[in-house]
Amino acid sequence: MKLRKTHLLLFSLLSGLLLSLGWPERGFPGLLFIGLVPMLILEEEMTKRRHEFGKFSALLYSYPGFFLWNLLTTWWIVNSTFTGALLAIVLNSLFQAIVFQAFHFTRRKLNSTLAGFASLLAYWVSLEYLHLNWDLNWPWLNLGNGFASYYKWVQWYEYTGTIGGTVWVLVGNLAGFGIVKGLLIQNAGNASWKHKLQNSKFVVQYSIFLFLWIAAPIAYSYYTYATYTEQKRPVNFVVVQPNIDPYSEQYTLPPATVIGKIMKLATPALDSNTNFLVAPESSIQEEMWENEITRFTSIRMLKQGIAPYPGLNMLVGGSTYYQIRPDEPVPRWARKFTDTDGHYTAYNAAILLNSRDSLQLYHKSKLTPGVEILPSFKGFKWLEKFAINLGGTVGSLGQDSVRKVYTTFGTVRVGPAICYESIFGEFFSEFVRNGAEIMIIITNDAWWGNTAGHRQHFGFAHLRAIETRRSIARSANTGISAFIDQRGDAHQATAYWVPAVIKGTINANDKLTFYVKHGDYIARFLSYLAGILIITAIAMSIKTKYFK
Repeated sequence: MKLRKTHLLLFSLLSGLLLSLGWPERGFPGLLFIGLVPMLILEEEMTKRRHEFGKFSALLYSYPGFFLWNLLTTWWIVNSTFTGALLAIVLNSLFQAIVFQAFHFTRRKLNSTLAGFASLLAYWVSLEYLHLNWDLNWPWLNLGNGFASYYKWVQWYEYTGTIGGTVWVLVGNLAGFGIVKGLLIQNAGNASWKHKLQNSKFVVQYSIFLFLWIAAPIAYSYYTYATYTEQKRPVNFVVVQPNIDPYSEQYTLPPATVIGKIMKLATPALDSNTNFLVAPESSIQEEMWENEITRFTSIRMLKQGIAPYPGLNMLVGGSTYYQIRPDEPVPRWARKFTDTDGHYTAYNAAILLNSRDSLQLYHKSKLTPGVEILPSFKGFKWLEKFAINLGGTVGSLGQDSVRKVYTTFGTVRVGPAICYESIFGEFFSEFVRNGAEIMIIITNDAWWGNTAGHRQHFGFAHLRAIETRRSIARSANTGISAFIDQRGDAHQATAYWVPAVIKGTINANDKLTFYVKHGDYIARFLSYLAGILIITAIAMSIKTKYFK
């Protein structure tokens, strides 16, 4: 049956809807395995009727479906910034559509279904890998993240990371497309009985493969989940959720008031056995200069608050600044003082302090595009003035080049991940590779309101725990705060927009998973393959055009 072009548009939108219904935190991820099938049918029709479609038809027809998926799953960004939401949804949809166009181009030019499907896998994973590593990073919709709420299905992420989940989904869709294609041929009135019999075998084979492809990893995962046992290395935590409204309070309340609120919540839960007290990202908004940070009121108050507990370490988020000395190089994110020729750097920092040692600082390094960083490509420096103001500092922030691990008094080494950093698997694992035995996530998810945004962000922490087999203490300003064990189970999860304090014990671990040791090795391999395939496709196109 010949499909009309309006039908193809509906197929595109159906893919967007299926992918949205499969997305966390309330979707069923089984739908992800068929989400791209309607779009693959669309592409098959274009390949068969190539003379009826323009060069960029695959992009134009796939874009509405990808736009719908992005819109339905990440619309909540608009609560913090309309411009940011518009850019994230429009641009990410475009990037995904470009991948689909490149797949269609490669399949046509190489005249091979196998090479075409390999290119879809390679190009899609390459886009996800790019999103994990460039300044315009937006890996929120990387397909492997789709199992955040069903983390018991993907205990094997300790070997592959979320890129393994992406490959799982894409291959499942290709097998599903094979089944649908075979069934369509079966029902074609002009097909011979011999052809139909042959396709019946293909349908059965593809169906068996798809069932095993989905079921076997899930069965292995449930077995791993049931048999995984944590080594008993207890560390005692108190986590505070102060619930300070970032729009009306966080950047206007006096620092003493904010710290007073944190310590009022924490103090009843503290005792001589508590190893760590954790408060969320951006808690301290005093203008603190790192060159002389110990003299600031916020730091003195915190040290006084924890002084009765000599063995206590406190991790708290804050905005800090560093004045660059004349003999130091000026980094690209430096800002110039308005009244002198000097420069300074602004940071989103995680500050570790106790009553004995000096302060230890880590600066957030995976920065939120459009809020904390703008493209660093040559000639784009002028965009700094358009950075979105969400309170505090505006413009690109400074970054650390190393995933710092805190050496703490009387307890284990911990790694601090700040907010957005917790959705970058390989990046997160660098803390563990550098010696972190427990991970701490501090975040402020209040910008998005009580939407799927903060719940999705919380869900991604399940995946980080599995990839690294590290327990996580998560402190979110307005929620969700929780303790997450090495299997990904959350304990004492708090309600959203409620002041809270939780007290619990989680286990340290010093063993490194395969994924921690090797990172996104699957993505690196498929990125090389993508380069080979696109160069070959372009070469074949040139050969066809000029050397007939």
